[in-house]
Amino acid sequence: MDSGCGSGDEQDISDPNNQRNKKKRYHRHSPHQIQELESIFKECPHPDEKQRMQLSRDLGLEPRQIKFWFQNRRTQMKAQHERADNSALRHENDKIRCENIAIREALKRVICPSCGSPEDSYFDEQKLRMENAHLKEELDRVSSICAKYIGRPISRLPSIQPIASSLDLSVGSYGHGMSGASTLDLDLLPGCSSSIAPLPLQAIAITDMEKSIMTEIANAAMDELIRLLQAGEPLWIKSPIDGKEMLNVEAYENSFPRANNAKSLDARTEASRDSGVVIMNGLQLVDIFLDSNKWIEMFPTIVADARTIEILAPGMPGSRSGSLQLMYEVVQVLSPLVPIREFYFLRHCQQIQQGLWAIADVSFDVSRENQTNSAFLTRKRPSGCLIEEMSNGYCKVNWIEHVEVEDKSQSHRLYRDLINSGAAFGAERWLAVLQRICERFASLLVSNPSQELVGVIPSPDGKRSMMKLAQRMINSLCTSICATNTNHRWTSLTGDNDTGVRVSFHKGTDPGQPNGVICSATTSIWLPVSAQNVFNFFKDKRTRPQWDVLSDGNPVQEVAHISNGAHPGNCISVLRSMNASQNNILILQESCTDPSGSMVVYSPVELPSVNIAMGGEDPSFVPLLPSGFIVCSDGRTDQGGASTSSNIQGSSGTGSLVTVAFQILVSNLPTAKLNFESIATVSNLISTTVHQIKTALNCSGS
Repeated sequence: MDSGCGSGDEQDISDPNNQRNKKKRYHRHSPHQIQELESIFKECPHPDEKQRMQLSRDLGLEPRQIKFWFQNRRTQMKAQHERADNSALRHENDKIRCENIAIREALKRVICPSCGSPEDSYFDEQKLRMENAHLKEELDRVSSICAKYIGRPISRLPSIQPIASSLDLSVGSYGHGMSGASTLDLDLLPGCSSSIAPLPLQAIAITDMEKSIMTEIANAAMDELIRLLQAGEPLWIKSPIDGKEMLNVEAYENSFPRANNAKSLDARTEASRDSGVVIMNGLQLVDIFLDSNKWIEMFPTIVADARTIEILAPGMPGSRSGSLQLMYEVVQVLSPLVPIREFYFLRHCQQIQQGLWAIADVSFDVSRENQTNSAFLTRKRPSGCLIEEMSNGYCKVNWIEHVEVEDKSQSHRLYRDLINSGAAFGAERWLAVLQRICERFASLLVSNPSQELVGVIPSPDGKRSMMKLAQRMINSLCTSICATNTNHRWTSLTGDNDTGVRVSFHKGTDPGQPNGVICSATTSIWLPVSAQNVFNFFKDKRTRPQWDVLSDGNPVQEVAHISNGAHPGNCISVLRSMNASQNNILILQESCTDPSGSMVVYSPVELPSVNIAMGGEDPSFVPLLPSGFIVCSDGRTDQGGASTSSNIQGSSGTGSLVTVAFQILVSNLPTAKLNFESIATVSNLISTTVHQIKTALNCSGS
C-alpha cells in the first residue's frame, strides 16, 4: 500500500528525478477534505468506483487517493476494534485469575483439625447429608406439633422464594353506579406460581461489551416497533380471507433491510397487530410488563414460565422510562398437542410523553443448550405494545407480535390451521386475555345484584377470597396441561382417536394440593360444533350430568354465583350435587370466555373450606385438584371465507378444538407405587368423558 497510515494521504511521486535516499514526499489532506471523507465513511465504508469518482470531483483529489484513504481508514478502524476486544479479554482474564487464586487460598484453609491435612470431600459430603436428614426430621416434628394448634401443617421452605402478587390497580368507572378512580390492592394470584418448578437454566455471564451491544439492539428494536405501530399500507395489508391486518413481508424487508441479515432460511414468519381498550391505568400496566412474576400471573393461560435474568437498566423512578432487562419466557397453547415456545429476549420500556409508553421485545441470542424444546426454535422480532392512558383509568393498547419459527416437526393436524392463522400466539390472543383479566380485577369494585341473587351472597372480602381461590384453581390446571416441569413428563396412551391420551404422575407436596400421588390426564379433540355452543354446553348446569362421569348422572344446584366480567359467561359458581351421599362436598367452578377462547374449570371442595373462603379468610391452604375444558375455534375458514378463529361470541365457524384435562388423586400415600390398574382407570375415565361429550353433542362419528 502506497499511502501514509496516519492520515491516509497519498504519496507525491510527481518528481521522478528526486532519487535522494529513495525518499518520497507526502501531501496532507485539508481539514475540509478529511471532514467530508469521514462523513462519507460513516455511511458507506466501501464506496464503489462511481462514488469514488464523484468524491474525486467534489474534493479535488485523485480517485487513487480516495481509494487509498478508505483502505487505510478501514484498517485503522479494524485495529481499534481489535485493541478494544483485547482489552476486554484481558480484563476478563484478570478477573478469572483473581477468582482462581481466591478459590485456591480458600481450599488451603479447609484442613482437618486433627491432622492438619485437607479433609476428604467424600466425608465432608456425607457429613452434610447426615446433618440435612437430621434437620428434615426436626422440621417434620415441629410441623406436626404446630398442626395440632393452628389446624393446618406448616409448609416446608421452598427452594426458591414464593411469588407474592400485589397488583395495585387504580380502576375507573365500570358497570353501573361507579365513577371516578379508586385504588384496590388485589392479591388474587399467589400460590400456583410456586408450584411450577423452574426449568434448568444455565448461568449467563454478561460482560460490559455485551451490555453495550444489548443496549444498541434494544434501541433499534424500539425504533422499529414504533414505526410498525404507526405504519399503514404497504407495511400492513388486509387479509383477503378474514379482513385482519397482515404484515407485508416484502415491504417489511425493504423498509428494514437489516432484518434480512439474521433471518433463517428455514424459518416462517408470524406477524399480527391488534388494538383495544383495557380497564387499567398505564403505569400499572408497565409495572406488570416489567415484573416477570406479575407477567405470569396476568397471563396464566399463555405464559407457562417467565424469569428476569438480569436488569441492565432500572429506568427512571416513577415512570420506568429507560428500563432494560434480559428475560426468559415460555409461552403455550393449552393442549398437549402444541409444543411450548421459548424465548430469551430483551424488554425495553420508554416513556414517549406524559401518559404514553412503548415497550419493545426483541430476541437476544444465548446458548441453545438452555432450550428444552427441540420441536420449535423461535426468535422474537421487534414486538411489543404502545400504552396510551385515557380518562377514568382506562388505557388504549396497540399490540404487535412478530416472531420467526423454525418448525422441525410438523404441528399436529388438529392445531395446524389455528397456528398458521396466527390466532394461537398472535396479538389478538394476548390483548383479549389482557382485557378479560383486567375486567376480572375491576369486577371486585362492582356489585351487580341481578347476577348475584343466586343462593349465598358473599361479603366483599368473601368475594375477593373466592376469586383468589378460583384463580389458583385455573393456574393449577394450566400448569398440569403444559408440562414445563422437568419432573412432569407425558406418557402417551392409545385412544379412540389419533391424539390419544397423555398421562403424567407427580407427588402432591404443596399446601394447595392433596398429599399423595396425583395423576394428570389430558387429550384434545375436534368437534364439528361451534366453540360458543360447546362452551355453553359445559357451562350449563342442566347439561352437566351428560358429561360429568363422577357425578353418576345426578343433577347439580347452584348455591352461589359471583360475576367477574361483563360477559355472562365470566363467573364463579359453587355447585352442590343432589346426591345425598355427597352433602359435604361442593364443586367450585369458574367459567371464562373472550375472543381467543373459553375455559370451564372445576374442583371438588369440602364444605368447611368453602365457608373459610366465603368468610373472607385466606384460602391459600384449601386443597384443590382441578379438572376442566379448554375450548377454542379450530382456525379453519368456512365456505364464506370467514375465519372460524374470529370472535368466539359470534356464530361463525363450524368446528372447535377441545382439550379435556383431569387431575385425580390415585393414592393418598406419597410413597405409593404406580400400577397398570391406576393408569387403566384414568385412561378409561377420560375416554368415557370424551365419548359422552360427543354423544350429547350428536357428533359421535367425529
